Amino acid sequence: MWLSGQFGWRPLQAAAALFMFGVLARAPFFAQNPSPHDPSQGEVALPAKEGWEARLVLDNEGIGVWTVKTFQVFDQYAAPEIVALDDEGRCIVLVSYSGKWTPFPRVHDGAWLGGLAHGDIDPRITGAETYTGGKNGNLYQLVPYSHGALDARLIAHLPGKEIHTVLAGEFDPSNKCREVLLLTNPGGLYSVTPTGADGQFKTTALGDLSGRIRDAALLPPKGARKQERVVTVSRDGRLCLLELGPAGALWTVIHNENMGMGRVAHSSGKDGTVLFVTLDDGRVLRLTENADTWVSETIFAGPQGLRGIVSGKFHQDPTVETIAVFGYSGRVQLLARDSSGAWEVETIFEDLDRGHWLSVAELDGRNTTDEIIGSGYSGRVFQLSRPPGYGLPGTAIDTEVEVTSAGGPGSSVARDGVDLDLPDPSPECDLGGQDSSSDAAPEVREQSADSN
Repeated sequence: MWLSGQFGWRPLQAAAALFMFGVLARAPFFAQNPSPHDPSQGEVALPAKEGWEARLVLDNEGIGVWTVKTFQVFDQYAAPEIVALDDEGRCIVLVSYSGKWTPFPRVHDGAWLGGLAHGDIDPRITGAETYTGGKNGNLYQLVPYSHGALDARLIAHLPGKEIHTVLAGEFDPSNKCREVLLLTNPGGLYSVTPTGADGQFKTTALGDLSGRIRDAALLPPKGARKQERVVTVSRDGRLCLLELGPAGALWTVIHNENMGMGRVAHSSGKDGTVLFVTLDDGRVLRLTENADTWVSETIFAGPQGLRGIVSGKFHQDPTVETIAVFGYSGRVQLLARDSSGAWEVETIFEDLDRGHWLSVAELDGRNTTDEIIGSGYSGRVFQLSRPPGYGLPGTAIDTEVEVTSAGGPGSSVARDGVDLDLPDPSPECDLGGQDSSSDAAPEVREQSADSN
């Protein structure tokens, strides 16, 4: 069915919007006089465990950042951008330049944004677009331009629905268009597709859901089906596969738990497709696909309120399987499995407040590993990486690099930005899912309780 959600460009409004976006793109995000700890002016180091480096990407002045992902937003820049969604309804695109991160705030929805996806969905636009939505039920499309401008516009509205998860891709073989999928609270599934020559979109309801989908990931196609598979985790404790076709949405439950699921990550290797899932009680599950079944094991019994999880190459030995997790303890913890099959855990970073999201990307070629990007209640976006030369034997390393320190829990940062001390976790961050900061704004916590 059609919903009241068709939006098209109005020429005068579009021209005005483009002009204002161009002005904003060249204006500083915050104060006219940047602080010495401003990552848009230079590298800002944070304390991290020895063998790791932490860098501040964005200080959002205490406003929670609920989702952070990396996309190739601007094709003219080689490095991918970091995209952050905050509690005030802003989509902040962060562009890197020699260690600096310049924020381009777009969308001002007035309440939290949570769902975020990137893909070449709109055939009327050259290249890929970014899509985001949140508490108000509004879906926005962000479009980059080759001269560095970035604009955003409303393309759909779901009255009475919060948009929690957004996906972009080719999901339905019976549909000639690529599409954006929206997963909402109250539970619902919607498809948004481009239609017509005037920049309009059609929104179609595909069915109701029993639980709120907190996260979803795209898996490689399997068998004769060419479309990517969608895997979802929800607060009702179900891990599901979603397929779309002429008969509509087909949900297959591949695992059930009596605990809410928070996030999902995946990898491909000698064990085939592997899923990693966080649970609200602090467990991490690892699931391997075996023909048409999935085998589950618990690999971590961690602190209550685990949220973010990523799988990537975080060790110089490529045979070591590694993942990172982040949650209400405020600690980013690295899990690694050795040749015996046993899993070990270590804390590599502690943020100022509860964690909410992790992402993984290649942002620093001076090592052979991936970088971890995180965000949460502190309002900070940070990047964790191995130091220059890690995994590159014989490479000369500059040990005299001067990096500004923003400090953090406990100790100071070494001037070379490599040997960073991480103190023991503070008592406030070891409460198993309790509030880790007593002076955070209550209204931020109240809002975000429905967005995670």
